Amino acid sequence: MGKRVKKVVRKAAKKLIDHTPEPIKEKAKEIVVEKEKEKITGHIQEKANEFTEKLEKGRDEFADKLQDKAGEAKEKTQDALLSAREKLGKAVEAGENLQKNISSKFKDDNEQKVKGVKNIKTSKDIKGATKIKSAEKIKSSNHIKTMGS
Repeated sequence: MGKRVKKVVRKAAKKLIDHTPEPIKEKAKEIVVEKEKEKITGHIQEKANEFTEKLEKGRDEFADKLQDKAGEAKEKTQDALLSAREKLGKAVEAGENLQKNISSKFKDDNEQKVKGVKNIKTSKDIKGATKIKSAEKIKSSNHIKTMGS
């Protein structure tokens, strides 16, 4: 529309409003206010839905990443435990061989043995990944067992 047409329509609307009875003006205001409330409410609900969707998407992505990291940590822990079990098995075997060699050198009836070889844990004595303390169960640094403990 041209500028002149807009001016004419605006003037006509103002005159129409000026000559309209009060009850109709009040009713028109109520309708306009009601429509604006509906628009605002709809807009707020739309934004809330978008926010909820983004939040759910973020939560799902975080859960997926957490699951992946937990799986990786479990695999690494199991690999480390298997490696430790193998090394401990070799150490026990070497201790038993040493025991046999020392026993064969002392052909006495006493069968002297190296002290402590029986105390070496076997590979079957290593606890599984489920027995490892989590961060929530460790109260202080004194509760952490080291390899020598």
